[in-house]
Amino acid sequence: MERVYHTIAPVFSPVSEILILGTMPSPKSREATFYYAHPQNRFWPALALALSAPLPGTREERIRLILSNRLALWDVLESCEIKGASDASILNPVANDIFTLLTHTRVRRVLCTGGTSARLYTRLVFPTTGIACETLPSPSAANARMSLDALAEAYRAALGK
Repeated sequence: MERVYHTIAPVFSPVSEILILGTMPSPKSREATFYYAHPQNRFWPALALALSAPLPGTREERIRLILSNRLALWDVLESCEIKGASDASILNPVANDIFTLLTHTRVRRVLCTGGTSARLYTRLVFPTTGIACETLPSPSAANARMSLDALAEAYRAALGK
């Protein structure tokens, strides 16, 4: 277990309407300094399919995909103790200041990528935002029982596309 601190800035604009939250960046994402950077993570392919957009390959293309669809992207946690990338191992979580981010956007919906993200959001953040979250299936490779097409369909439905 190690104490990990979130160092990746949120992606948002004043016109963002839906906030997508993960739990905490994985070691690969922290190394790349951007969200969902592990090559086996299916977040970017699923989101691109859900939005009928080309798969973004670069950081800039990923930011454009988020912002051009009035989305925002961040993580629930500012810090925690964690073993590798295992959300199940999280101890002593501290939430990001999501309330302040929301005051700079039009966000009225929050989507959490997986059950741990949703549980932590509900416990640590919902009391200050008053916005209940919706749980998306996890894009992690560990959620292999769900096909990429099914994952994209779940994201499409949640995004109202």
